[in-house]
Amino acid sequence: MRERLPRSFYQRDARQVARDLPGRVLVTNIGGHRTSGIITEVEAYLGADDAASHTYRGLTQRNRAMYMVGGHAYIYFIYGMYYCFNVVTGTEGSGEAVLVRGVEPLDGEETMRERRGLQTKPSKDLANGPGKLAISLGIGPELNGTDLLADPRIWIEPGERLPDSDVITTPRIGITKSTEHHWRWVRREDHKAKRGR
Repeated sequence: MRERLPRSFYQRDARQVARDLPGRVLVTNIGGHRTSGIITEVEAYLGADDAASHTYRGLTQRNRAMYMVGGHAYIYFIYGMYYCFNVVTGTEGSGEAVLVRGVEPLDGEETMRERRGLQTKPSKDLANGPGKLAISLGIGPELNGTDLLADPRIWIEPGERLPDSDVITTPRIGITKSTEHHWRWVRREDHKAKRGR
């Protein structure tokens, strides 16, 4: 197994971690299939001061993993259809996390295509959204609360942090509260591609 990002990387403010995640490599090993992708898009969600955060109103059974120490996975279900993968950040009890919204496939692209039932889709479109990412990498509810530093099924490798010149900041997507914050970081080339559609 390759090197993983250390605990200290995650034990920071969600916005700092979010800025440093593009360019890192998200990896899963599910059912003996290694799949991975370069992180291209993320969003930071803070705790009680962020009305768009799942922890804004306090601890619940659903958001319990978000209160763990930085470096754990927080996975939730949306629209009755999709799972979303988040990296917990900060200290235990802080209730912060970063939603990983997209990756560029590296390892196991054929497995990703099989999981999504797509054989002709361009590689860049296989996991360029949080729901598509989870399906492609085989991420489900059984990984909620797992330790990204120890679990053999999911982790993040250092890769290469993208320089500021290659990253765009924008408001977060698909929320109705705290929309004024520019807490979404997306690789410049992907941002241009989405705007050009």
